[in-house]
Amino acid sequence: MSRAILARRIAIAVAALLVVVLGIVAVLAVTWVRRPFPVTEGEMKVPGLQGKVDVVRNDKGIPQIYADSSDDLFRAQGFVQAQDRFFEMDLRRHITSGRLSELVGEGGLETDRVIRTLGWRRVAEAELPTLKPETRRYLQAYSDGVNAYIHQQGTPSKMSLEYVVLGQKVPDYRVEDWTPADSLAWLKAMAWDLRGDYSDELMRARLAGTMSLAQINELYPPYPYDTNKPILSAQDWTPTTSNATNGSANSALPFAAPATTGKAAKAVKAVKDAKATDPELTAERSPAAEQAYAAVSRALRAVPVTVGRGDGIGSNSWVVGGSRTSTGKPLLANDPHLGVSIPGIWYQVGLHCRSVSSSCPFDVAGYSFAGLPGVVIGHNQSIGWGFTNLGPDVSDFFLEQVRGNTYLRDGKQEPLTMRTETIKIGGGGEQTITVRSTAHGPLLSDALDKVAEAGDSPLVNSRTSPGDYEVALQWTGIEVNQTADAIFGLNTAQNFQEFRAAAKDFAVPAQNLLYADTAGNIGYQAPGSIPIRSRYMESAPGFWIRPGWVSSWDWKGKVPFDEMPWSYNPPEGFIVAANQAVTESGSPFLTTEWDYGFRSQRIRSLLEKNTKVTPATMSQIQGDVRSQFAPTLVKALLKVDLSGDDFTKQAQDLLRKWDYTMPVGASDAGAAAAYYNAVWSSLLDLTFDDELPKDLRADGGDQWMQAMTQLLTKPRSAWWDDKRTAGVAEGQSEILRKALVDARLDLTRELGKDPSDWQWGELHTLTLQHQVLGGDDVPGVVRALFNRGPIELPGGSAIVNANGWDASQGLDDASRSKAFKVDWAPSMRMVLDFSDLDRSRWVNQTGNSGHAFSDHYNDQSEAWAKNELYDWPFSRKAVDAAGGDELVLVPGTTS
Repeated sequence: MSRAILARRIAIAVAALLVVVLGIVAVLAVTWVRRPFPVTEGEMKVPGLQGKVDVVRNDKGIPQIYADSSDDLFRAQGFVQAQDRFFEMDLRRHITSGRLSELVGEGGLETDRVIRTLGWRRVAEAELPTLKPETRRYLQAYSDGVNAYIHQQGTPSKMSLEYVVLGQKVPDYRVEDWTPADSLAWLKAMAWDLRGDYSDELMRARLAGTMSLAQINELYPPYPYDTNKPILSAQDWTPTTSNATNGSANSALPFAAPATTGKAAKAVKAVKDAKATDPELTAERSPAAEQAYAAVSRALRAVPVTVGRGDGIGSNSWVVGGSRTSTGKPLLANDPHLGVSIPGIWYQVGLHCRSVSSSCPFDVAGYSFAGLPGVVIGHNQSIGWGFTNLGPDVSDFFLEQVRGNTYLRDGKQEPLTMRTETIKIGGGGEQTITVRSTAHGPLLSDALDKVAEAGDSPLVNSRTSPGDYEVALQWTGIEVNQTADAIFGLNTAQNFQEFRAAAKDFAVPAQNLLYADTAGNIGYQAPGSIPIRSRYMESAPGFWIRPGWVSSWDWKGKVPFDEMPWSYNPPEGFIVAANQAVTESGSPFLTTEWDYGFRSQRIRSLLEKNTKVTPATMSQIQGDVRSQFAPTLVKALLKVDLSGDDFTKQAQDLLRKWDYTMPVGASDAGAAAAYYNAVWSSLLDLTFDDELPKDLRADGGDQWMQAMTQLLTKPRSAWWDDKRTAGVAEGQSEILRKALVDARLDLTRELGKDPSDWQWGELHTLTLQHQVLGGDDVPGVVRALFNRGPIELPGGSAIVNANGWDASQGLDDASRSKAFKVDWAPSMRMVLDFSDLDRSRWVNQTGNSGHAFSDHYNDQSEAWAKNELYDWPFSRKAVDAAGGDELVLVPGTTS
């Protein structure tokens, strides 16, 4: 579920109270606005501390915390993050626990039903006792610090302005104490948002009943290894022999592009032969199965976006060895592409033991999540690391045959695992649901009524027992794991061996981990809990609905960590990980849903041009706005004959000398970028959307760019016929012409008649929107309290400066300008300099504070939008030299 949808549902529940004049006046009162602001200077007593803790906040409100013990360090981190971001923390724990309704009223019910069914909080509670003793101690110390803040503030209105607004609807809301499970449950939300995206799996299944596999295959072309290199080359990493047990060639998949090798062809034939003889495989193409997939899609959209996902669940990260840098030491850059919001996803912090030892091993700084102790991305005194999403296929849907409270399993009826959940509703009332599970996982059919209705339909040639069909989800994210151990392991690792040992515990969400150290080494590790699939699934991993009643279709274990790809000091001297394929090998099988590599190859080409990369070069690359796909499309667009249509040709001419960049401001490139993107949006609609369900319309990301690259070489493809024009078969040339014409008309309405006056930045804007109180259905006076923007942004989808937009938005509106609004972007940027860590630089998307009207609510947004970075002092000497506010936390009880 998008933040906009979540905000809309909550807005409906609170709209009546927000029109009350006295309520609005109370919200606007300065007293209420400033009341929750944190104390940042002087001395404060914090119960449970064993010694004095120094909290030094710089001019951006970023705290560097100094303590004599690990327990005091994390107790102080909990206290300080609660000072700045408690409402965000409280909202997150209500979402991840399936208790949003308690905070916002009945508007949270649908979300709660689905998340209770998935059981995030239950898994977090089961996970806690499996963690290392020191991890549990850190989590408890962090919780104690948060609770010290809660007890000190007393009432919600002293913690955040949001409680004042929501309190009109839920006047009896009381803040509960924080627990370690609250922190762990947040890891489940992060894993959900960054999981291998199964929307493509559902899309394939839904389309299979309405068009040929050949036409579907054209939407999913093979990865272009010949033009866009994977993360690791064959000389960087060679798979071990046992890797072959987990699937084989990516191109061998029945829903992928036509096989091009003998091995792949044999795999495809094997699956086809199996389907011809195995009745259990006939279900996934039936109309009822397609309806079930559509219903499951609706259920899963009810889960709120927490960290959000960008193009291809995208991010950029690269590391350059000292032999290729101006400093003689490694440089590492990272900018994860996630959903946009205010406050932003990341909280910047430094955690320092005054004397580093085995009992207090932390000297680390970077980006953390409010609500979770430690640093997620950053560096310590010896090493640094960055993340991009690996995106492996870690989930499968199983069709289950259910009769009463049993389900079919290898010819026998097995009892369903059942539990009841009671959802309390803020303002009064409650709702009880029953969650049922099979051996594979929870039945999503129980989450929403529409899913249950879809499961009642009979499936063609597949029913082997009376009863209903239900859909179960198996996902590694709702298995007990030790990812929390990995975070603290990364924070304290001092070399690549210790880094890999920590990464071994990083189960979900699986990430590409890039590494560098002050000794001059660079490296890469792919961790994660990756299923080994069996039987026909080896040739079709991730694409088939699984018959849950046959155990031979079950997962057969997980890929051993030692068989996951890794590299240390590769000969090339740099590593680029921007969500592209990891290796050209299909072993171990990770996924087929890679980003197609437009961003990664652009980064590689810029690095290859620089024999000595500087820190400034690293930052400049992060801000690169050239489209790698545009030359391909523009070449085709300029071949379109517009004789007799001077009006459209005037716009077409903008593309003739365009350099394929997408800047903001008045310029020839900005005018051309505006027209190009309008043409691209129109072309997607004309080519694809006429045959796709409304909720599956083309978003214009890298998948659609690669598909269009292939279609431009196939003028006879069925996709070139717009099915909405009855009796007319357009063809490629007519569709391209119509896209040029429609875009000219659209921009004339939006930006004026003269194409030279058009600016990409006027269309491509970002409004930083509050997750609960920032939606369009919230009264404007309230939105104005919490939202910020709009901000004109350069770049776009599948571009290094990835300020992404969704071409499927706004198609039903009189104006299509909504499509160009930024809905995901670099969530932060950092450049680590291992010649002197005090010369590293960073920036956040918004600011460190979650308090509206705080000086640090969005004080980094302007620099972030301009691709500017701030100094990042790390040593105590550099921190003190930078100055700022100093707060001393001391043991004692609050009065």
